[in-house]
Amino acid sequence: MVVICPVLLNQPGIGTITAAQFLISWSHAGRIRSQAAFASLGGAAPIPASSGQKVRHRLNRSGDRQLNRALHTVALSRLRIHAPTKA
Repeated sequence: MVVICPVLLNQPGIGTITAAQFLISWSHAGRIRSQAAFASLGGAAPIPASSGQKVRHRLNRSGDRQLNRALHTVALSRLRIHAPTKA
């Protein structure tokens, strides 16, 4: 078995399936320029939904749904097993 990104697999809560989804969504170097761009691609970035003086945000329902599911899976796994994430 060839490991393409061992640093990713060493992170708590990330398995081979979720790491593969991250790599598939990332596609190639230069596609995603920042963490904010990655969050937007995965549908995890908030969208401003302000009106008048009320400032609020809503859930972004666009983006790569498989990447969003992988992000959600990692978040739930880390909440169970990773102490800094729990804090």
